Amino acid sequence: MSFRFTTRLPLSRHAVDRDHTVRATPGLLHDLGADADTRVLVLWHGKALLEWPPVSEVLTRSSSPRLELVPTHRVPVTALRVYLGRSLSPESAEPVGTRLVAAVLSDEEAAALEPNEARWAGLRAVVTDLSDRDAGLFTEALGVVNWHDSHAFCPRCGAATTIEDAGWVRRCPACGNQVFPRTDPAVIVLITDSEDRLLLGSNALWENNRFSLLAGFVEPGEPLEAAVVREMFEESGLRVTDPVYLGSQPWPFPASIMCGFTARLADDQAAADLLPDGEEILDLRWFSRQDLRDAAEWLILPGASSIAHAMIEQWLTGTPASRAESRLP
Repeated sequence: MSFRFTTRLPLSRHAVDRDHTVRATPGLLHDLGADADTRVLVLWHGKALLEWPPVSEVLTRSSSPRLELVPTHRVPVTALRVYLGRSLSPESAEPVGTRLVAAVLSDEEAAALEPNEARWAGLRAVVTDLSDRDAGLFTEALGVVNWHDSHAFCPRCGAATTIEDAGWVRRCPACGNQVFPRTDPAVIVLITDSEDRLLLGSNALWENNRFSLLAGFVEPGEPLEAAVVREMFEESGLRVTDPVYLGSQPWPFPASIMCGFTARLADDQAAADLLPDGEEILDLRWFSRQDLRDAAEWLILPGASSIAHAMIEQWLTGTPASRAESRLP
């Protein structure tokens, strides 16, 4: 069940062999840069370059956007680079086995490569229309690049770190400490009561008509199931039971993985005992399926790129929607 659910999530799709065994090869990035067959996913402020169509055009199934992967000679040698792996997609323009690299460009470098900003797009804006290969590639690249942005200095001694293993390790030259890419686990939970109603909350940072599932980070030394119970009580004042794992989705904004669960309101807990924490969650409401459909005119629900969208869709219809088949209001 969990794998079947996960493979339908936009950010969990992939068709790339990460080829991790070669990352420590001396001079790998240099060799990749000298190989005319290598292709580069260029990033600028978290956006990637699209081949077709421009973001401003209406997308159809016959004209889905594609990442433009450029040859290495078009990318400045000064750019931060990370080896992403080998393409596995027979449907992509690049042959199966093509080695793929991510490169981060400065404002000047990005403008020189492609000055039309409409061709640069963020992951959340286009992921539901990308192929499995492009969605996974963009997600991988963004996650590891975000890690580089926050780990330029050693967490032990504060010295500037250097990049090793084709972009997958940073080493401190002063104390020898190695720093590896990290992902922060978070739980996101679909809570139902005895009437099979769904609990949604509105975050303090959102518009007051935007609602989603409750979520929170896992604390050190804490199993995922315990995090479900703790986080839901902290944010809603409700005790839940029977957490059941659904699946997971990377969320590189900047460095999380969302672990989806369902849970039931505890038998000794009244559904009316809602107590928003007042800091993160300002409003909590129960929705029946009909309530959710009737709220289409005013309610803003999670975007199609999120695991929350798929979880709500599955509860609403009995099955998670594909990328192009959402029925949410």
